[in-house]
Amino acid sequence: MRFSKAFAQQPVAWIVVEMVVSVFLIGWLDFITGYAIRLLPFYCAPIFVVAWFCEKRLAILMALFAGIISLGADWFDHDPDLQGWTEPWEIARHLGSCVAVALVGAALRAKSDIAAARITLLEHSQRLEREIVNATEAEQRRIGQDLHDGLCQYLAALSCSATSLRDDLQGLQLTAEARTAGELALQLRDAVVQTRDLARGLAPAHISQVGLVLALESLAQSVSRLQGLSCKFRFQGRSADCDEPSAIHLYRIAQEAISNATRHGGASTIEISLEAGENLLTLRILDDGVGISQPGSNGMGLTIMRHRARSSGGELKIERAPGGGTLVSCTARRRQPENEVNEVTSS
Repeated sequence: MRFSKAFAQQPVAWIVVEMVVSVFLIGWLDFITGYAIRLLPFYCAPIFVVAWFCEKRLAILMALFAGIISLGADWFDHDPDLQGWTEPWEIARHLGSCVAVALVGAALRAKSDIAAARITLLEHSQRLEREIVNATEAEQRRIGQDLHDGLCQYLAALSCSATSLRDDLQGLQLTAEARTAGELALQLRDAVVQTRDLARGLAPAHISQVGLVLALESLAQSVSRLQGLSCKFRFQGRSADCDEPSAIHLYRIAQEAISNATRHGGASTIEISLEAGENLLTLRILDDGVGISQPGSNGMGLTIMRHRARSSGGELKIERAPGGGTLVSCTARRRQPENEVNEVTSS
């Protein structure tokens, strides 16, 4: 491998000169061994090297040169095939074989370059997907943290002030005003709950604390409260333990699927299900909306969902549900949480 890299780093002129010397050496051996031993296949190696590391034109020239050297060695050996009516056939066979090797080598190199370019493009695309997901995740965490530490605390303080005002008004026998202050306190407490739901959805740090099952159940309850629709969660299996990155990816997939169902699908009922097998976790989100219009869509949301599914070692499927609506499913490989891995290693 190192020799191949070192050889490829040489200037093209050096490679051509080295292969010309190799052809001369093969021709000399061909002359020494006589026409009874055919060394024509050995000429293919330097031709293929030039075709692989140099351009196609140089490979064809090298092929013609090797064919001429091969013919010259057999001619000086008085090869009977180069005498009489078989001479044109032998010339065509030598030159044609060498040129064919040059063309095949150039075609293989072109195909290899195309494959390498596709791999590079795919790696670049995957790197961009990771950067987009990481940037989105960081921004959501920041906004969620700001909501929790800023607006949520401010609303909680207002709720306490409204409760204190209600008590003061009741002490002053202002019943109507106290009732209004009490209603305001209740609305502020409800706003605190909704803000906390939003903060948890944007920064799901609680997944590492409560686990994926309880996080999805909390998500369903939060959607029901915030969106005013029926969102239910169902779990099958003994345990859904997995590493935190995979759990967050599945949680985000469920969030995005619910968001698409409510914003674009007009769904009124959403069912979230998680099935834990021995080695797989299967997440399904079923809604009763209008159904996805373009299953092959490449919108940013779906692109990120597919990236999250691949990052979890799984695959994302989006299809029309049999009874109408959309079914989003993701099957991910279960991986042992880091704390369990450390415990097993230490024991």
